[in-house]
Order: sequence, then structure tokens, then C-alpha cells
Amino acid sequence: MSSTLLEQTRSSHEEVERLERLIVQDLQTEPPSSKDRLVQGHRVRHMIESIMLTTNKLVETYEDKDGAREDEIAALGGGQAAFSAFYDRLKEIREYHKRHLSGRLVDANEDYEALLKEEPVISFSGEEGVGRYLDLHDMYNQYINSRFGERVEYSAYLDVFSRPEKIPHKLKLSRQYRKYMEALLEYLVDFFQRTEPLQDLDRILSRVETDFEEQYANGKVEGWENHSQESELISSQHTVIDLDYYTTVEELLDVGPEKLKEALGALGLKVGGTPQQRAERLFLTKHTPLEKLDKKHFAKPLHNGKQNGDVKSTQQSENAKEIALTETKVKKLCQLLDETIERTKQNIVKKQSLTYEEMEGEREGEEANAESESDDEDGDIYNPLKLPMGWDGKPIPYWLYKLHGLGQEFKCDICGDYSYWGRRAFERHFKEWRHQHGMRCLGIPNTKNFNEITSIEEAKELWKRIQERQGENKWRPELEEEYEDREGNIYNKKTYSDLQRQGLI
Repeated sequence: MSSTLLEQTRSSHEEVERLERLIVQDLQTEPPSSKDRLVQGHRVRHMIESIMLTTNKLVETYEDKDGAREDEIAALGGGQAAFSAFYDRLKEIREYHKRHLSGRLVDANEDYEALLKEEPVISFSGEEGVGRYLDLHDMYNQYINSRFGERVEYSAYLDVFSRPEKIPHKLKLSRQYRKYMEALLEYLVDFFQRTEPLQDLDRILSRVETDFEEQYANGKVEGWENHSQESELISSQHTVIDLDYYTTVEELLDVGPEKLKEALGALGLKVGGTPQQRAERLFLTKHTPLEKLDKKHFAKPLHNGKQNGDVKSTQQSENAKEIALTETKVKKLCQLLDETIERTKQNIVKKQSLTYEEMEGEREGEEANAESESDDEDGDIYNPLKLPMGWDGKPIPYWLYKLHGLGQEFKCDICGDYSYWGRRAFERHFKEWRHQHGMRCLGIPNTKNFNEITSIEEAKELWKRIQERQGENKWRPELEEEYEDREGNIYNKKTYSDLQRQGLI
């Protein structure tokens, strides 16, 4: 059946409709993780490309340039050979089913629904972290080893690569810079297509080119504002001499041989010979139009210095325009990848403070978290490393876990044998309500003397020693308070009171 053109057309329409339904069904499912979102995007992108390919075939079929569709429709009309055409079709249908179906029915929906379970292969380098970060190390090496670049750290390069207008204009016209910008644009386009498969990048860049043409013509492209004016100056750097001011060839000689040569070149005349010959040749144009001059005075096209100079300046102008367009596309892509660039900067700064073991541990933790995001449909998060939960309800990064020493357990008897994880939480708990309540129950004031004391017995023993020390140094007024009589004798309070009652003082 599929051998007929009409059946192929019907089958193509059915395929397009089924793929459209699958796309809607797939996009209605919210992916649980960023990795699943990428897989879903590429899967939908693949189905869209299949629809476009099938649609192009349908357009070609309906155009019917070879007339095959029209002939097949005409054959369905019957006529004198209606019965023979009918039996031929019936025979063809039977042979098709015998050859392909073998007596069993096939559910076409199963083949299409299998597309929803496909996982496209998406390749990312280890530095890119499944599309979360950029890997610009190759571009960075080109930048620091070039004439237009500077010797900066990779983290500093991430701040400047998206701003090509900072590079001096005279260094941008080199072949090295052009290759660097083309390589940078190629990488950003490839990365964007891998991380944002549903974005129509071709349409975005086409709009950028359209806006660029208008801005470049008006001299409004950032970093290239004066280039069009410079190009005009380069192409018009030919001396034009007003012959009305000169009456003889001798007066024209005073202009100088170089200016005579440039003026002749501007008119397309020969520039060779002595200064006298140049002046005579140029003076001919005062009274004779160029169209009526003898051809022997004109330079050959291959040896025309003006034409060669114009060609060279035109090529430079075109190269500069291409470089400016590449810069504009790079800046547009950097705007689209702004969050990724910022995330890459933070990742680089964070890595600079980690050891190799910590980075490996963090990578293992991220992989475990990425796998666990889609494992449990009930919302339970798989946490094999037993990492504490962050503010977003997900395990914190492994490097943060190691930095705060959250793997260390501290128990406090005064708090009812409660466990504190990490040194920071342990030191902070001495001022929290649980520890203060435990100290009040023991009848001990919660002062700085009892910091780092977690055992009840140690706290009681320390409090007893403090009380004894306070008892030895306690103020006893009856023994230590002094009194003086009229004669200047000094007594303590007890002795003075006894003598006063006896009337001796």
C-alpha cells in the first residue's frame, strides 16, 4: 500500500499529526530536574525536525512537478480499465500484507509512544557540568597568547570576553583576532543549541544581522562608529588638482611629482614618466574631456594603481564589517547566556578555594543529587551521603558540608543528650534556649565559665569550686570593716563594738 503516492501522502499526514500530539503530551509533563529538562527539550526538537522534514516532502508531493500524483488520481477514475485497475490494487494490497504483517496486527501508537522514552545523547565536557557552566579554556588560551589579549586570570577573562569593544580598534583588523572571534562565536552557538534546544537561534541571529546592517550603515555599531568614515577617507585619499588655477605646464610642475602622480591615478591616466611628462599629460585634461583623449594616455586595467588600491581598501572594509558582525552576534549570545556566565564565574571562584578531594566529593554529591531528583515520585529525596537539607529542600553542596565540618557530631548531656552537627552549631547552642533551660534545671547560672561544658557532672563540680572560691574571698564586715577611736587607734567592727558596750571607748 505504501508504494502508491496517495497512500504515502496519507501516511505522512498521519505521522505529522501523531508527532504533534506527542509533543503536546511531552510538554505537559514537568521535568523533575535540569538534566531531564534538557533531555525533554532535545526529544521535542527531534520530533519537530521530523515534522519539518515530512512537511517538506508533502509540499513536493502537492507541487507534483513530474505529474505522478495527477496520473494516479486519474487512474482512480476508472474508465474502461476500471475492473483491471481494481484487481491490480487488490493484488497489491494482499501482497503487501503478506510481506509485512504476517497475519498479525501492529499498533502504530506503540512505535510513536516509544519516542517519549528515548533519551537523546547530549555531550558535555566535565567542565561544562551538564550545561550549567561554560568551558572557555581554549578561547582563554588564544586570548592570553595573542597581541590583542592580556595576561589575566581565567576568572578575569570571563568578565572581558563578552565585551570586545574594550579591545583597541587597530588590533581588531588582524587575522588572529578574526579567527579568535569566529571560534568564540562557534562555541557559543554550539553551547546554546545544546542547552536551549527549543530556542530558534537562526531567527534570533537573522534579526541581529538585519539590525546590524542598519546600525553599521549609520555608524552606530559600538566600537565601530568611525570605521565607515575611515573607509571613505581611505578610498578618497587621491589628490584632485583644480586645473583652472594653472595656465601653463610649467606652473603645474610646481605642484610636485607625487601629487601629479596621485592626480593622474585618480583620473585613470598613466602615472609613469618624468615630472614634465606627467604635467603635460594632466594638462591635456584641462581643455579635452577624458572621453576624447587618446587611449595611449590611459593606464591598463591590470596596472591601474587606483583600482588595485580601491580593491585592497574594499577588502579591508568587508573584513572589518564581518568582524563587527561577529562581535555583535557574540554579544547577543552573551546576553542570552547571562545567567550561565554568572554561574560559571561563581563556580570558578568557588573551585579556587577547594582542594582536589573536596572538588571530587562535591562532584559525586552533585551526580547523586541529579540522579535522585527523578527517582522518587512521592517527593522523597535520595540522599546517600546524608547531607543536611538547604533552604530549597535539597541537600547542600558537599564542599559546604566539609567547610563547616558538618560531619562532626557533638552531644550535650545538659540539653538532654541532644546532638549538634558542626563546630559552629555546637558553639552557638550554649546561648540557645535548650541549653539555658538545662542549666536552670541544675540551678547553675549560664555564664561564660560554663562554655564548652556539656557533662552534668562536670558542670556541678565546676559550680561547687566556684562557690568555694567565692566563699574564701567573701566580704566579712565584722572582721574586715575598720573603726577608729578619738585617739587614732584602729579596731575591727567586732572589737570596736565590744569596747564601746563596756564603756572603754
